[in-house]
Amino acid sequence: MSIMLSGCHGRSGEKKAADKAAEGDSAAAVTPAPKPEPADTATKAPEVKDEPIAEEPVLEMVTSMGSMRIKLYKETPQHRDNFVKLARKGYYNGLLFHRVIKGFMIQAGDPLTRDTTKVEMYGSGGPNYTIPAEIVPSLHHKKGALAAARKGDSVNPTKASSGSQFYIVQDEKGCAHLDGEYTVFGEVIDGLRVVDNIAGVETNARGLPYYPIKIISLKEVK
Repeated sequence: MSIMLSGCHGRSGEKKAADKAAEGDSAAAVTPAPKPEPADTATKAPEVKDEPIAEEPVLEMVTSMGSMRIKLYKETPQHRDNFVKLARKGYYNGLLFHRVIKGFMIQAGDPLTRDTTKVEMYGSGGPNYTIPAEIVPSLHHKKGALAAARKGDSVNPTKASSGSQFYIVQDEKGCAHLDGEYTVFGEVIDGLRVVDNIAGVETNARGLPYYPIKIISLKEVK
């Protein structure tokens, strides 16, 4: 079962694909992964035992289409700490943006995207744990917002987040209906042009770019 977002305002083929996979985790409409773990049994991610994490850390994400800086929110500490922990391990380095929909969002964070033989499973991978929802009413899906993808409500009534998959809002109006449904835990503070450029690439019906868009590195800068 893939991790994804239900509903979108984008190209018609992609919208149908997104609606079809509304029960999945956070990614493109893909073939369900075998025997997925129920997403409503959220498990706390392992604690970060390295140096202390800043209250609102800033990370630089270098992609094959440019760089952006992302600030994480103090109001969502579990998501913040998990994202930093994975970044410190180099977890995101080399992963692809596997679901891209202009007028909606761009999505990445699936470790399966390192393997081109598993393209039919893109969107179903993760670190084998979930993060309890930290939905804060004041944190909206504005342009550049960073949010956690998750499985659909039918298998995930607590709205627990994927342990690694995330999306970045490209169009606020297109994502407004996601407010209160997904955890927003950060925002792009520099590099919105890169978000727009990624969102504008050609994709197949599932939103997978024809030319791979890769996260080269993700590191703390503050």
